[in-house]
Amino acid sequence: MTRFAAPIAEQIWDMKYRLKEADGTPIDKSVEDSWRRIARALAAVETDRASWEDRFYGALENFKYLPAGRITAGAGTDRSVTLFNCFVMGTIPDTMGGIFDMLKEAALTMQQGGGIGYDFSTIRPKGAPVQGVAADASGPLSFMDVWDAMCRTIMSAGSRRGAMMATMRCDHPDIEGFISAKADSARLRMFNLSVLVTDDFMEAVKADGPWQLQFDGVVYHTLQARDLWNKIMKATYDYAEPGVIFIDRINQANNLNYIETIAATNPCGEQPLPPYGACLLGSINMARLVSMPFTEAAHIDDGHLDELVANAVRMMDNVVDASRFPLEAQRVEAQNKRRIGLGVTGLADALLMKGLRYGSPEAAEQTEKWLKRIARAAYLASVDLAKEKGAFPLFDADKYLASGNMMQMDEDVREAVRKHGIRNALVTSIAPTGTISLYAGNVSSGIEPVFAYAYTRKVLQKDGTRTEEEVVDYAVQMYRDIYGEEAELPEYFVNAQTLAPLDHVRMQAAAQKWVDSSISKTINCPEDISFEDFKDVYMEAFETGCKGCTTYRPNDVTGSVLSVSEKDEKTPAETPELAVEAAGGDVIYMSEPLDRPQELEGATYKLRWPDSEHAIYLTINDIVVGGHRRPFEVFINSKNMEHFAWTVALTRMISAVFRRGGDVSFVVEELKAVFDPRGGAWVQGKYIPSILAAIGGVIEKHMIATGFLEGEGMGLKSDPTARVVNIDAPRGKACPSCGQYDLRMVEGCMTCASCGHSKCG
Repeated sequence: MTRFAAPIAEQIWDMKYRLKEADGTPIDKSVEDSWRRIARALAAVETDRASWEDRFYGALENFKYLPAGRITAGAGTDRSVTLFNCFVMGTIPDTMGGIFDMLKEAALTMQQGGGIGYDFSTIRPKGAPVQGVAADASGPLSFMDVWDAMCRTIMSAGSRRGAMMATMRCDHPDIEGFISAKADSARLRMFNLSVLVTDDFMEAVKADGPWQLQFDGVVYHTLQARDLWNKIMKATYDYAEPGVIFIDRINQANNLNYIETIAATNPCGEQPLPPYGACLLGSINMARLVSMPFTEAAHIDDGHLDELVANAVRMMDNVVDASRFPLEAQRVEAQNKRRIGLGVTGLADALLMKGLRYGSPEAAEQTEKWLKRIARAAYLASVDLAKEKGAFPLFDADKYLASGNMMQMDEDVREAVRKHGIRNALVTSIAPTGTISLYAGNVSSGIEPVFAYAYTRKVLQKDGTRTEEEVVDYAVQMYRDIYGEEAELPEYFVNAQTLAPLDHVRMQAAAQKWVDSSISKTINCPEDISFEDFKDVYMEAFETGCKGCTTYRPNDVTGSVLSVSEKDEKTPAETPELAVEAAGGDVIYMSEPLDRPQELEGATYKLRWPDSEHAIYLTINDIVVGGHRRPFEVFINSKNMEHFAWTVALTRMISAVFRRGGDVSFVVEELKAVFDPRGGAWVQGKYIPSILAAIGGVIEKHMIATGFLEGEGMGLKSDPTARVVNIDAPRGKACPSCGQYDLRMVEGCMTCASCGHSKCG
């Protein structure tokens, strides 16, 4: 039986990928059973099922090939789920009926667990005339709010968490509102946002020329391109969004540019897709393929890699036939083009095993060689499938070979495609692999650097207590196993905490040369990076051939990345000395609730909710810690008995959270984000999505008035941290799955290091 490389790997398998009965009884007794289930399901479409099942099992064995989580969890289960991770939905018509038809399609897709992407550039701008109704258009952002509410509703009904991407062209008249949308921390939380940047716009930025914002041939506004670029940069500098997609480059390089135009991507950006396109993902685990690691002879065997890629391509092609689809249009699109996205994970670990420093020119060169080998093997494997099963239905040899991607392929590959066709229109992509990388033994994720050599993870036990365990990077653990636990790591061991942003760009650009779709990657920037240096990261990404760019700079708004240390750290409650030290700040962290004094200061607020006969009275009492006020307890009173039970429960839960100390600002954020499917109400000229959101707004108002919060949506007055190594560092948000403050930005997705929760995975 396979031994998991780390406890977290087994826990991820058990939580996310292990097939169980409805009552939780395991059907997959071991991970080998999971591999066999997947292999059998994907071999079911083959004529020689038994032979291909064994070959597929061999690819899965020892975590060498990692299908995306949707396949690993769903294949062979007979559940009504899609095996495709994400979809780009149909083009949104600029009509009310068409818009809400698209909303319905989005809901049906998300109900089956598919993430979605939309281009909102097709909706007329705010203030544009609407013929026949004597009114002005509300604009695309108003409809994005509707999509956001739909996603919350689907999630509240028990479906998998939602993930959505919204794109907008850089010349749309509402682009400035789109850019600044995430300045409101409660708005569009279900969306990732990206601006579709054209080559003409980038040239205008470099020339400091004018730029026209237009829709349907009508120019609404002219501004300097550089001013608009700076607005994009400032928003992502402050809020980590929007991302940037170089859309002309994507369409020029697309193998299928003769039959489709791309205007959107899946939620994490690695799959630019046409209307109703779907992303089918899987990763070669490079960390498992290195022979003689940490020696001068360390290498990956080309023949072994080629064989693994060929089996992976065949498995992924079979998914197209084995999967269900939420919509018929999605099935037709997938069958007609059979695009797949084979990528890698564990790349940084593999580079370490070869003694190469991630981000160095040598590491970039090795990355390019490996990715070219994988692309070559994948294309040839797809050609072999075309010989056996036929090319994808819309294949046109001359037009296909004239695309930007195919022009750079070796001549023997081009000739094979010309002669025999190809089964899969696009074959390579590098997706977020946060969860499956943990499942594979905490290998480095995708093409990202090692995030941390080791970190402490809190694990929730069955009795409700939490224990701590060390999670060690796969390559670091291997090095320790070879050279001893106390061996000092060589200087080429670098991680995301110390890597220069332009080193990230170098690696992304090297990989992009041989990836025919795109890459999900986050370029981590230090908090103190200057704005000018930050902008240089995006310009370098454009100049070096990247198809997009996503950065993350920890600050008071975005929060910090996971705290990492080389030794165990204690919370203030665990040692009296640290408790005294922490009491000098705004907030202390305690494992036991704060004691309630005999008397507390507070305030009572009257809340009127439309359609309710009786007002709600909200009382918030504060405690003084270290000379600073912080919320301690909440009481809600009303003559309206309809809400009595839930108001009592709500106040008890909020008060329990407040009494534990720490950053409790998330309570406000969560309450304000609650959407009532029956509809909200307009209160003092502002739309409030639910009565709970109104209560959250009152609590926020109180926290601002007492100096606990900076301002609306702005976080703590003086942000604390549970780890007292850097008491002034921002703590960030709690994981929505496990509640731990271990969220970090990986491959464009906030991912929890404690439980593996990912917005995109």
